[in-house]
Order: sequence, then structure tokens, then C-alpha cells
Amino acid sequence: MDRGWGFLIGLLGAVWLLTSGHEEQQPPETAAQRCFCQVSGYLDDCTCDVETIDRFNNYRLFPRLQKLLESDYFRYYKVNLKRPCPFWNDISQCGRRDCAVKPCQSDEVPDGIKSASYKYSEEANNLIEECEQAERLGAVDESLSEETQKAVLQWTKHDDSSDNFCEADDIQSPDAEYVDLLLNPERYTGYKGPDAWKIWNVIYEENCFKPQAIKRPLNPLASGQGKSEENTFYSWLEGLCVEKRAFYRLISGLHASINVHLSARYLLQETWLEKKWGHNITEFQQRFDGILTEGEGPRRLKNLYFLYLIELRALSKVLPFFERPDFQLFTGNKIQDEENKMLLLEILHEIKSFPLHFDENSFFAGDKKEAHKLKEDFRLHFRNISRIMDCVGCFKCRLWGKLQTQGLGTALKILFSEKLIANMPESGPSYEFHLTRQEIVSLFNAFGRISTSVKELENFRNLLQSIH
Repeated sequence: MDRGWGFLIGLLGAVWLLTSGHEEQQPPETAAQRCFCQVSGYLDDCTCDVETIDRFNNYRLFPRLQKLLESDYFRYYKVNLKRPCPFWNDISQCGRRDCAVKPCQSDEVPDGIKSASYKYSEEANNLIEECEQAERLGAVDESLSEETQKAVLQWTKHDDSSDNFCEADDIQSPDAEYVDLLLNPERYTGYKGPDAWKIWNVIYEENCFKPQAIKRPLNPLASGQGKSEENTFYSWLEGLCVEKRAFYRLISGLHASINVHLSARYLLQETWLEKKWGHNITEFQQRFDGILTEGEGPRRLKNLYFLYLIELRALSKVLPFFERPDFQLFTGNKIQDEENKMLLLEILHEIKSFPLHFDENSFFAGDKKEAHKLKEDFRLHFRNISRIMDCVGCFKCRLWGKLQTQGLGTALKILFSEKLIANMPESGPSYEFHLTRQEIVSLFNAFGRISTSVKELENFRNLLQSIH
């Protein structure tokens, strides 16, 4: 009997607790929830969800992609870091050691890479191997068949055509140098403040499809950004057509990806013997925490996933170009070149199998005249952004900024060249659609950076959960 009364009293007490308003007291959000609670489920303008991307990238794609990018063909990138800024003269150069880029010595780069800018056919590659001096670049062109020479001329003309989304470096310039990307990794360099934010302000304020009346502080650490201003900003974004909205989200996704890299490879400790790089949780929270960024941080992370889907779709579309028997990842090491091409095709077939690809058919699907103008505006805006990268004061940031914008520009070029890719011959030179080695290296390395960001988000999520 006493036990029955005890049970009844306990039950009444529980009822009182439930009806007295205590159910409204929810536990405070954890640090992980504040960054990631909104980064789940379906993405805007897409039929894909974040969880599917995480599983596909982190467990099926990321390890193989990293192995490919460590190969000689993809680790050496030729870039001109001395091009003047075309927009303003007052560039403050970063004086920190971590901002510096160490270019390769001539004998460090495989001869096949130095000699083969356009040479993908077996005929051209064999002729390169026979050259007595790798420096005699012109000799290769003189030895090519008439058909291949014609293709090279077409490719050169096409590279300068209106189909390109980037203003690429002149790799024949004396100022262009090879850089080993593995020895010059993207990480935090200390380049920040007004000079760094000037770059992103120009990109967002002048090159995104945004009414000039809409202004906001773009620095995620800036204070005073109220909810009303935040809602105003995203109200105009939601009112844009899908193409203009996608353009902003691509740039925001690229920005977010770069910030993830900087937070994941942060200088944590420096002594006279060594430097220790690693995950800076505080830095990550300042850039992506939902409270600290007043709701914008999680949106940035979702835009990163959107960028991932766009570049993933481009890689799935370009598979026929790399499947052609004439294409080689030529470095001069025949065995490694064949193995790397097999790995490349394995990766592309894996990408092709992704179940929820972005549907680009909704892009520029309206009135032909209006769609053509919109596409041209889209291309010019992005081309302008590629030029802004020459204004970055930190050379290492400039290197990776130029590479990633060229990679995204190449992905856009692929998406808008679907018919040209479909009409490529099965063998022999392709006159209509062509990718230079620079475009190939930037395309895969840029996607490798985004793939790394998605993987790092899992690492940060686990680190933030371990705090509480």
C-alpha cells in the first residue's frame, strides 16, 4: 500500500512538472549545434541532401582523390604571381614568411610536364620523348602532323574565345613559374584585416548580381549586423532568378571553403625549432557559428555543399574527354602515367555513379535572347573575379585563389559545353572542346580543395561535440 501511494505521489509530481512550464526549458545549444544544426537535409535549388554528400565524399571519393592529386601531373601548377592588379595600385604585400611561395627549380619539374602544354595525343607525346632538349618547346609543334597542328591552332583560338570563364595566366611569360602545390599548401598565413577584406568586398559588392542599395558588412567578425539587415539581404537573394542566385552561392561556397582550410590548418604554435599546424576551433566558430555570425555561418556552409555539387556535376560531364585513348596524363614516366589515368577514370566513374547530381538544365532555360545575355553576364562577372585574384597581397593566398577560381571557371566551361563534349570524336584531336593542362590541374585541385573542406567539416563537428 505504501509503495502504491509513493508511486501515485511521484506520478502527480511528474504531472505538476510538465504543466508548470518546465518543459519549455530546453538545454542550451552545443557549439556543434550552433554551427551545424541548419547544415543538414536538402539544399536549396537542389534535390540532394547534405548527408548523402558527406557519405559519398568522405568514404568513397576523398581518399582516392587525394592520392591522384599527389601525383606529379597534378602537383605542379604553372602560375604568374607577378601580374599587376588591374583595378588598383595600393596593394599592401604580406610580409610574413608564411605568405611566401617557393617556386620550383627547373630540374625539379618532370620534362614531360614542361614540354607538353597542349600535347595529349600519343603521337605528340612520343615526339616529346625524342626531343634532345626539353627547353625547345617550338620543336614539338614543328614535328606534329598537319591534323594535330590544326587542332593546336584551334585550341589556342578557343582558349582566347568568349567561352572561357577565366582570364588565365600566360604560361609562356617569363614571370610564370611552376609551383609544387604539395610544398606550398593552403593554410592560415596571417593575411587578414582591411587588405584581405577589400578583395572579398569587391567580389561581392561589384561582381555578384546584387542591387547596389543592399549593403552589409561582409566580415564575419564585424559587429552591429542586425537581424533586420540580415533578413533584407537574404530577401533580395531569394527573389533572384536561379542563375543569379546560383552565382552568389558559388562565390559564397568558395569563400566558405577557403575559410574552412584556414581554420583546419592554423598556426597553433611556433618555436625556433618547428611550427605546429592544426584545427583552430575558435577560428572556425568565429566564421561559422550561427550565433556569432547572426545566422549566416550555417548558410555559408550550405553554399559550400552547393559548390561541391556544381563541380561534381562538371566532372561527371567531362568523363568522355578523359576516356579518349589519345588522352594521357603525360609526365614522361610511362608506367606512372598509365596508372594515374586508370585512377583518374576510376574516380570519374565513381562520380558518375553519384545518385543525386545537380540538374543544370534549369539554367538559362528561358527566352533564348534573354538567356544568352544572362549567360554572358554570368561569364563576365566570373571572369572579372578571376582578375581580382591578381590583387591579393599574400602570394600563397593569391596562388590558391587563382587556382581555385580557374578550377571553378573550368567547371562552368564544361557545364556549358555539353553538346560540344557529346560531339567529340572517339579518337584524334578534338577541335570543338579542349582542356589545357592548366585547366585540368586547376579543375581537379579545386575540387580536391572542396572535397577536403567537406571532410574537414566532419572533423570540426567531432571536435565541437567533444567540447561538451
